[in-house]
Amino acid sequence: MKQQRLIRTTALGITAAAFLMTGCADMSERQKGTATGAGIGAAAGAVLSSATGGKAGTGAVIGGAIGAVAGNIWSKRQEERKQAMEQATRGTGVDVTRTADNQLKLNIPSDVSFDTGSATIKPNMRSVLDTFAQSLQGDPNSQLTIVGHTDSTGSDAVNNPLSRERAQSVRDYLAARGVSASRIHTEGHGEHEPIADNTTDAGRAKNRRVEMFLREPGQG
Repeated sequence: MKQQRLIRTTALGITAAAFLMTGCADMSERQKGTATGAGIGAAAGAVLSSATGGKAGTGAVIGGAIGAVAGNIWSKRQEERKQAMEQATRGTGVDVTRTADNQLKLNIPSDVSFDTGSATIKPNMRSVLDTFAQSLQGDPNSQLTIVGHTDSTGSDAVNNPLSRERAQSVRDYLAARGVSASRIHTEGHGEHEPIADNTTDAGRAKNRRVEMFLREPGQG
């Protein structure tokens, strides 16, 4: 019975979010982001409550409140920023996408970003970052996460700090152009999140990259 109640509550949270997203044509992007977060949070709250011996319904309410705060929005400003970055990076190899959770993602490969073994930003990357920094002006609520990656050449003792240093170099460059460093979180994942085969030169080149994730948190 408990398992059945958990399944029903989880499904209810997800269904509610889906209904709000598709059934209300006049819903704003902010409201859509909040609704989605609420549904996902409700499902997570139900699972958490059941696992800890509580009532699934109560957990869903708590989780829904948390999810509503955590949901990201895809605003007109985000869409315009995405289009501007697509234009600024055309032909450079930089990949500009919208993630499933409404973040703007820039994947910047090594031939644009850094030389092998270096955390010094290449000239080609500066123009990309200049455009990106300009797009953040007048947008104090957005939050940026910068993640550095390496290929599998070398040890963790070298790759892990190098990946962090690359992310920090990007942060410092943006901060020097007016982006508040308090809005930027940096991470270095070394060789541990490859997107291609590390046994080939082409694959290693893809794995040496910097990823940037910009989000606008929903305000509920």
